[in-house]
Parts: sequence; C-alpha cells; structure tokens
Amino acid sequence: MSNIVEVHGISKRFGDFQVLDNVSFDIAPGSIVGLIGPNGAGKTTTLKSILGLTDFEGSLSVMGIDPRHGRDKVMENVCFIADVGVLPRWLKVRDALDYIEGVHPRFNRARAETMLTETNISMSHKVRQLSKGMVTQLHLALVMAIEVDLLVLDEPTLGLDILYRKQFYERLLTDYFDHETSIVISTHQVEEIESLLTHLLFINHGEIVLACAMDEISEIYHEVLVPPDHWKDAAYLEPIHTRDLLGQKAMIFENIPRAELAPLGELHVPSVADLFVAKMQTRSGDRP
Repeated sequence: MSNIVEVHGISKRFGDFQVLDNVSFDIAPGSIVGLIGPNGAGKTTTLKSILGLTDFEGSLSVMGIDPRHGRDKVMENVCFIADVGVLPRWLKVRDALDYIEGVHPRFNRARAETMLTETNISMSHKVRQLSKGMVTQLHLALVMAIEVDLLVLDEPTLGLDILYRKQFYERLLTDYFDHETSIVISTHQVEEIESLLTHLLFINHGEIVLACAMDEISEIYHEVLVPPDHWKDAAYLEPIHTRDLLGQKAMIFENIPRAELAPLGELHVPSVADLFVAKMQTRSGDRP
C-alpha cells in the first residue's frame, strides 16, 4: 500500500512570519508518528494542512487526495482529536452517542460505550455535570470509536491525570491500533509516548530537523557518559549536545561510529527527550 500521507515541500506564511518552511515527510500505513516541537514550531499548522483546515504552498496528499480540494472525502477516513474538545453543556452523554452514530457511518457505538464504562461517566450525565477531565474522556471516547485509516491527535490527553493518560495510550495500542491504521501524535509529553512510536518527526522554526524510524535512532545517535580525562577527546568529535551529569559529561553524537566512541566512556541510546533537546539547540545555533 502507498503512503497514507505524503508531504512534499509545503510552506506557510502568516504575514511576515514563516510558519512552515519547505516541510517534507511521508507517513506509511500502520505507523505511529510522534510530531514533536516547541511552542510555535509549526506542529498545529502541519496538522491543519493535513486535515485541509488551512491553505499552503507545495504538495500534500492524504490517501491520494489533496485536502485543500477534497476535504470531505479525506475526512471520511480521518479522525482528529484536538487539544480541547468542545461539547454543548446541555448535551447528555447518551444523546452525544446518538448524534455521532447518526452522522458518521464508521462510528462504532459499542467501542465508545466500552471506553465509557471505564470512567465515572454515565449515559444520563450532562456535559455541564462533568469535570474538565471527564469532558476530555467523553470526547476521546466519541472520536476514537470512529474507525478510520488515519488518526490525528493534537495534545490528546491535555487536562487528564497521569492514570488516565496511561490508560488512554494503552487503549490506543490494544483496542485501536491494528497495524494498518496510521496515527500521528503531537504532544509535549514526550516520555509518555516514546514506547509507542514507530517514527519520529522533530519540527522547529517551521522546519523538519529530524525524521527517522525509531529503530534507526540507535544506529545514528549515541550518548556517551564521558569521564573528565576524556572530555577533550570527546569534544574533538563535535557532540551535538553536552550536559553535566554526576561529575561526568553526557554527550550525544550523530553519525559517529560506536567503535570510535566506545573508548571515551559508557555508551547509551539517547532518550527521545534528550535527543529532542539536542536537535532543538543544534537548529538554534546553540550547540554546546
């Protein structure tokens, strides 16, 4: 099967501000992609471009369709969970399920009801009776029960406590992900999604600064815990990031062979969070 999403050289400006600058990447069927970047990096604009919610320059297709001209067709096979789920305060939970069932042919009501049984939300509750976290739970249950080819999540667990965030991501893998559906997750909670991802996209200042499969990280990037007597030799190899750690220096290297790094100290695969910091600082010209 061809790629679910193909993005080739898209750019977007708001006045003098370059939001996206020649962004390119592909999303293959069955992949779980983490789109990670600081505030204002271009994450939301990238997602809006995929969903046909904003115009742009360049080429972008979702299942072979340009979302600018075929958004209705695209959204038959795409679900989007934004960081804030807005539901009418007078609406009953039961009526919300009835409505979604009536307007979307791919809504799996049984799945939504099962998700809600694991919360404190009853069918007779009105939205105004629910806490912020419970409204988010209801919104997630409604949207994730729609069976699609691409699920786009923009800070999906914002406002939820750590227990429900963990349950949400576990359900994402066990009950939703079928190795054919593709998922794009944009979040600041990098550590919580690291184990889920098959691919990483780092974006900063509207540019993709890293795009790779998770299983490629250990081949490209190495973190070395360097003792003081090897600091000079390690610095000569130009690490992309350095931080002090318990009297030693943790240095991250890119495309340096393991054999060349091994004599300098203890080798590790950098975490996604540490790699993110390294790539953001490198892009900003703040290389240690």
